[in-house]
Amino acid sequence: MPRVLLIEDDQAVRDGLRLALTYQGHTVDAVETGEEGLARLAGGPADVVVLDLMLPGMDGFEVCRRIRAAGDLPIIMLTARNDDIDVVAGLEAGADDYVVKPAQARVLEARIRAVLRRTGGEPRGPGPKPGPERHGELTIDREGLVVSKHGTAVGLAPTELRLLLELSAAPGRVLSRQQLLESVWDQGYLGDSRLVDACVQRLRSKIEDDPASPVYVQTLRGFGYRFGPL
Repeated sequence: MPRVLLIEDDQAVRDGLRLALTYQGHTVDAVETGEEGLARLAGGPADVVVLDLMLPGMDGFEVCRRIRAAGDLPIIMLTARNDDIDVVAGLEAGADDYVVKPAQARVLEARIRAVLRRTGGEPRGPGPKPGPERHGELTIDREGLVVSKHGTAVGLAPTELRLLLELSAAPGRVLSRQQLLESVWDQGYLGDSRLVDACVQRLRSKIEDDPASPVYVQTLRGFGYRFGPL
């Protein structure tokens, strides 16, 4: 069963989400503070973290940054308001998705399932395995899900990797934010384009020599993003 680490200081919200997610088949470890959450992760694995942004002591933004610095564990943040500043700051800190409080259990469950599908990759049929692709200084191994630059592996979070794989599948093809929401985030017309923009920024910071003048992930104003041309 998927293992969820829930970090939420409000006991009523914490207990309600723990019961609902357990009923949906998840194994839920619920803690009150960011410090407790980081300690739990140090002591045992989780498949996804559900993280409240407004925590006592160490806030959710710092917890998110520390989790992301340590690896590619998927993070869904809980925010009390659909506020641009909070949402963008959380996404830039490394969150993969967000849910606005009061969080309906079925919405959170759908987001968890979606992020776990992205983490697990796409099923592959029989046939020869494709070799690594070379795009300028980048090498992309779609089979092994490894990206390297100048021969050194680049650590990408699951959503960042999915975004790069989607864009690089057809260099020069322009994809709108809506298309990327549907293919990378599994979200339809209710998706939020800020997810795409924040993930693009994080991806550029890892694969571009100069993120302000990107070579690989380029913006076409009014249309969307494309990979290359190189």
